[in-house]
Amino acid sequence: MINSLKSIAFFGCSLTSRYREGLCRCFNSVAKKLGVNIVYFNSIGKIGEKSTEFGEHELDIIEYIDLGQFDGIIYDGEGYNVDIMTEKIIEKLKSAKCPVVSISSHVDGFYNIDFDDAAGLRKLTEHFIDIHGFTKIGFMSGFLTHPDAQLRLKEFRAVMREKGLPEDGVGVFEGDFWFHKGEEAADFFLSRPERPEAIVCANDYMAISLISAFKHRGIKVPEDIAVSGFDGSTEGKQFIPHITTATREREDIADKAMKLLVSLINNQFSNDEYTVSPRTIFTQSCGCERFEPNTELRNLDDIYKDVRLFDYCLNDAEAAMLKLNKVEELSLLENTFKECATNFGEYTAFFLFMQTDSNGRLSCESGFDSPADNFKPVIWIDKKNEYIQHEWLTELSDLIPEVRTDVPHFFYIMSVHCAERMFGYALIEMKDDDIFNDFYNIFLLNLSVTIERLWNNDEIKKLYEKQKSLYEKQKMLSISDELTGMYNRRGFDDLSKKAISELNGRSVVCTMVIDMDGLKHINDAYGHSEGDSAIRAAADIITECCKSGEIAGRAGGDEFYVYASNYSKEKLETFNASLVRLCSEYNETSGKPYRVELSYGSFLTETDKNGQIENFLRISDSRMYKQKMMKPNRKKRK
Repeated sequence: MINSLKSIAFFGCSLTSRYREGLCRCFNSVAKKLGVNIVYFNSIGKIGEKSTEFGEHELDIIEYIDLGQFDGIIYDGEGYNVDIMTEKIIEKLKSAKCPVVSISSHVDGFYNIDFDDAAGLRKLTEHFIDIHGFTKIGFMSGFLTHPDAQLRLKEFRAVMREKGLPEDGVGVFEGDFWFHKGEEAADFFLSRPERPEAIVCANDYMAISLISAFKHRGIKVPEDIAVSGFDGSTEGKQFIPHITTATREREDIADKAMKLLVSLINNQFSNDEYTVSPRTIFTQSCGCERFEPNTELRNLDDIYKDVRLFDYCLNDAEAAMLKLNKVEELSLLENTFKECATNFGEYTAFFLFMQTDSNGRLSCESGFDSPADNFKPVIWIDKKNEYIQHEWLTELSDLIPEVRTDVPHFFYIMSVHCAERMFGYALIEMKDDDIFNDFYNIFLLNLSVTIERLWNNDEIKKLYEKQKSLYEKQKMLSISDELTGMYNRRGFDDLSKKAISELNGRSVVCTMVIDMDGLKHINDAYGHSEGDSAIRAAADIITECCKSGEIAGRAGGDEFYVYASNYSKEKLETFNASLVRLCSEYNETSGKPYRVELSYGSFLTETDKNGQIENFLRISDSRMYKQKMMKPNRKKRK
């Protein structure tokens, strides 16, 4: 539970667009009056102009939202620009036990706030005919497959028929609800048999693009052709001439939607009117308002301020990219966020929760397995100390931290994801009724790239360690004796020569050659398996004697080599005594029908890094042979 107040979930997309940014402020204002919390689940959706992209894993967060924690839900479906996203959200919301109110598109099974767009389009068309006396009117539609475009064209035709005019006027052009079709539309209307006196556009953006195209062709608006738009956009108010339009009243939408939802929550549903009527604004583009230079200069000053602020924010976003690119550990993200979070508005709290698996591994770790329902806080910034922090969030209902204060809070939750996976989610609370701008989206995308890089680095590091371990293992196999585990002849040669080459000046070194006595007898009398056992015993004894940095290896058969740098007569005597003692102890305790006995020869000499170990071993071998021949019942080597 967030706190004791009622909590409303708001599902929307592109909340940083100018229209929805204002819409959120209106909802927050009403929620504050009603004393309820709002949790916004915002999506970025499809982004880009010439090349569009959509992060499919942005949808994964939906699976982890427990709708049972909410008392009511607002659905703003018009903002979703990806069909699969719309379908998944609606499917999720239809499982809710609380009431759901749709505010921008009609959804069967939900309570709906309806818009009388037809009335707005009717008023604009009638205005051109009744007030300005125009009879030659064209229509610029949006995509004719779009429900809004169909409704607005239908109403345009109805008004034209009622006024005794051709229902398509001087012509209908199919636009795109955006800025790309203005040039084509201008050519279309200027090439008609009858030049239009006015053109009704299905939204403001197309009206702006059409007027811009007319300007390029020397056509004055409204003197030569009057133009109207629809939706009441901020761009339409700033553009010169200001766009005559019909606007959806966001305050009215928020007020009616929240009051409807609260009445449903309290089981007090009434039959009040829940239809929002547009407000018409007749201004410069139809000729109803004159151009006022002083007013426009003030507007230009405001626009320039916005442009300068945008430039500053863009620079900060670039700096954030560089700072995030330097982050090499997850623990550094919080301080980096504090340094970089300067360009999307003033926030009071920010939290980054990362998903874990059943073993508690974070989603940015390469060992991460199947995701569990747990999320762990990785960034925790609470400027007002209002939240109760827990290391683990174990319940799905705890996606929002518990708040200490019983005043309305407005949270914005967004998925943190990359092309291949969802890492978790970010939660932010802004100051007062505010909402972040588009640079917050950019920051989260950069944050996702950083986390993906940390995942890749961890994966590469573990792969490197694995390969390194495999290489070391293979290397050890290549220089190890399979029977005894000691270095083989190659391993001994490599390490002993390396040790000599690293000598600093002249130093006393030692070589030893050790040979088993009677191995042929053991093989003949007891079998080769016992012979191998005797060799392993000898190897273990020699290895245990190596206490002063000696390098020991099996040269082959029953012969062993030992080398040591920085050696002394005392160390050699200790080695020899240990060799005799350990052989005796083995023979007394092994229970074998044979004895393990060793002959050895050693050579202490002073040398530098140019010393030749082969010469030293040759002398050691000769001394070993002499010792062996001095033993009873030994034959001379042929």
